[in-house]
Amino acid sequence: MAALDELLKSVSDTGGSDLHLIVGQPAKIRIRGDLHPVTEESISSEMMEPMLREICPDEKWKLFMDKKDLDFAYEIADVARFRTNFLYNLNGMGAVFRLIPSKIISLADLKLPEVLKNICQIKSGLVLVTGPTGSGKSTTMAAMIDYINANFSKHILTIEDPIEFVHKNKLSIIEHIEIGIHSNSFADAMKAAMRSDPDIILLGEMRDLETIKLALSTAAMGVLVFATLHTNSAPKTIDRIIDVFPADEQPQVRVMLSEAIQGIVSQLLCKTADGKSRVATHEVLLWTESLPNTIREGQISNIRTIIENNTAMGMCSMDQNIKDLLTKGIISKEEALMKAQDKKNFN
Repeated sequence: MAALDELLKSVSDTGGSDLHLIVGQPAKIRIRGDLHPVTEESISSEMMEPMLREICPDEKWKLFMDKKDLDFAYEIADVARFRTNFLYNLNGMGAVFRLIPSKIISLADLKLPEVLKNICQIKSGLVLVTGPTGSGKSTTMAAMIDYINANFSKHILTIEDPIEFVHKNKLSIIEHIEIGIHSNSFADAMKAAMRSDPDIILLGEMRDLETIKLALSTAAMGVLVFATLHTNSAPKTIDRIIDVFPADEQPQVRVMLSEAIQGIVSQLLCKTADGKSRVATHEVLLWTESLPNTIREGQISNIRTIIENNTAMGMCSMDQNIKDLLTKGIISKEEALMKAQDKKNFN
């Protein structure tokens, strides 16, 4: 058994989400958003390298030595998979392990908005699940793919770095592609994917201009593309995609995005009032007849009005969702205000 396995098991046993290893600090587990030491002894640089080296394949270790950064998946049988990041900082080597639950949690068990089931039935276009790091984007997307897998006969490709949730075929056929093993880049994998007759492509992250452009063009070709971004609202997501491109390309990108976008689900995690758990809050934007023109004309501030005027469709704003959680006593006033986007108006 690898020396790290006991620490990683502690993440699962304590209901934690992440394990942080930093030279000069004890190992720490993130539990309900806060970091807690799991050992009394600090990790020395002499301890760190052999501990990381033991669980890393030779070819990936060479890549880590060359690039000083590495992402891969590590699995402990009958415990869990972990999305792993090896890194360098001022003190030397370090690592962060994110627990990937062995069982894919359903939309119902996650208490996600019912409208996500409608989004899963969209035939083509671009659907984005957004939020900051650690907000549960991958878990939400896995639940949506699992719902499609259980209810529809589709050919689904996931393109990730590394592969996180592993789906078993139900009604659908699901193929997992890992960057660095099965393809050299997200862009290469997207190009190859179009030759395999996909109905749905899950893109782990839209990291660069070329990948975003391919995602937009793939969605325009009749494929349903799911992807994630590190933004916390629908308007900021639209702006982020457009701002990636040079100024002279942005008018064309606005047109492409206006034709492709079918939905944006933004997600944040809030601490519950009793401090014992966390609860997700969402903003949902869906396609309406007015949305394409709003994007083409750059009137992004109007997206708020679109959301507020179409709650009957299942749309909701982040602040309204937070207010609902506060009204029900699920979260505290302090947490609600901290997570609210328009704090003055929220007050």
